[in-house]
Amino acid sequence: MPTSAALGGDAVALRRAIAAGPRPRRPNALSASLTHLWRSMLSFKHFPLQLLEVVLFPVIFLLMFTYVFGGAISGSAGEYLQLFVPGILVQTVVLMTVRTGTALNVDLTKGTHDRFRSMPFWQPASVVGNMLSDVVRYLIALSVTLAIGVALGFRPDAPEGVLPALALLAYFAFGISWIFAALGMVASQPETISNTSMIVVFPLVFTSNIFVPESSMPGWMETVVGVNPISHATSAVRGLLHGNAAALDIGLALGFATALIAVFGPLTMRLYARR
Repeated sequence: MPTSAALGGDAVALRRAIAAGPRPRRPNALSASLTHLWRSMLSFKHFPLQLLEVVLFPVIFLLMFTYVFGGAISGSAGEYLQLFVPGILVQTVVLMTVRTGTALNVDLTKGTHDRFRSMPFWQPASVVGNMLSDVVRYLIALSVTLAIGVALGFRPDAPEGVLPALALLAYFAFGISWIFAALGMVASQPETISNTSMIVVFPLVFTSNIFVPESSMPGWMETVVGVNPISHATSAVRGLLHGNAAALDIGLALGFATALIAVFGPLTMRLYARR
């Protein structure tokens, strides 16, 4: 063991500074998760182009479909807004769930995960924090999209249903995001997730009742739309906003999200621990 004289004055001062105070207490699971949530939210500051995904894309879809297709589908843009705004809210958060897996995979492939593994905190916090930050993004995107819809002429018949509808959608998207979180653990690079996910997500979005009522479709397509969980989430949101919500649609949307969390949540954590 080297003596203090052999170490030199600087080393002795450093040793005394390290031993001067008590060892910091290890952060609990909640504190660590919130820290990672804040870390993820700071990406808005360093990469402001992320706001395009959160704000601009939903607005483009809303304007394009309302004023290009609205008259042909519902007779007027104003009538179509009543149908489409609840649908675009669902589409907005469903498309955003892909980002969850991409962000987690970036941490894994760039070595950030290895750095976290060497730190004394609850390790799943890095996953949980990212997932919770995505819920904040969902709520921001939903609020902005709904505000634009109201500015264009959308009027919910049941204003008291706005908050339950937004909460349902945030939970629904949270459930779907666990699928992409698990995919992010096994993908070789972030681009793999975004490219392959859209092959699945876009067909599900467009074979739902987001854009047109299922009653206008052929019988076989109406059956396909009827078993699509995105259709049930859309019907639940429309019902909550217009005051005619069906308990079955709400229950199916919540049940689908809960099932995804129960299956892909533990799977994601297991894959994360193995990395």
